[in-house]
Amino acid sequence: MPNRVHQSRRSAHKQPRVNHAVLDRAALHQIQSRAIGQARARAAEGQQAAAKPARGRRTGAVVKVDDAIRDPDQAMTEDQRLLDRPHVEEDFRRSDSWRVMRISSELVEGIDALGNVKRAVSIFGSARVSPRDRYYKAARQTAKLLAQADYTIITGGGPGIMEAANRGARDGGGRSIGCNIELPFEQAANPYIDTLVNFRYFFVRKTMFIKYSSAFIIFPGGFGTLDELLEALTLIQTGKISHFPVVLFGRSYWTGLYDWLRDCVLADGKIGAADLELLQITDDPEFAAAAVVAAKH
Repeated sequence: MPNRVHQSRRSAHKQPRVNHAVLDRAALHQIQSRAIGQARARAAEGQQAAAKPARGRRTGAVVKVDDAIRDPDQAMTEDQRLLDRPHVEEDFRRSDSWRVMRISSELVEGIDALGNVKRAVSIFGSARVSPRDRYYKAARQTAKLLAQADYTIITGGGPGIMEAANRGARDGGGRSIGCNIELPFEQAANPYIDTLVNFRYFFVRKTMFIKYSSAFIIFPGGFGTLDELLEALTLIQTGKISHFPVVLFGRSYWTGLYDWLRDCVLADGKIGAADLELLQITDDPEFAAAAVVAAKH
């Protein structure tokens, strides 16, 4: 019986096909509109199933008032808090308030460094790829073609696919940007970067990738690569970004994931058919570059 239910759910969905043609701006817009509509419908179904109203908020966070200002004997101004250094062993630089300032400074630094980027493509993939690897060579060629089309190339700044893409940007005479991240193990920046920005926080770094990119090209990689892929798809599905091509490079590597999304996640109604249509899969650097350029028009 469970198998029949699963099969009936699967048959209820139109089975999407891998896109073999370049999606232009109009096609991306049409698919995204369907994806947003399908996501909205699933959200409504979930709210109905949970017997919760779709809109309105009756409870939630409230503004916290500092109780110290209510007692004149214990009142302390913010200037005094700042200048009167307490004799405690706790390092104030490890407090959440200080982290918030660090986060703000990273956002400012990233925007300041990348604010003049006009058109860019972020290329992701494994750091554990040698220059002899076929995907390294393909990433280098893809980045070169995009650089020649006047696109800036943005990567995570490390070795492997990231190095290949930055190197290809140099080959094509384009700007090469690396957004490096602080890790427990050192990840040195590759030598093909023109602009290097270092980050402590992953989510600030991810904001820079999304904010300054016109497209993502995803080469084979691990959890970090999958994180960037799913982040982009979520933002497209929810209407946060638009006309944003997502290209998966390497059919043999990505087909298994695509099939699982179609046969399990889509079949069970957790995503819509249009969500999968957002993905373009290829083994051709020229197709990958063309998919990015086509989305401009």
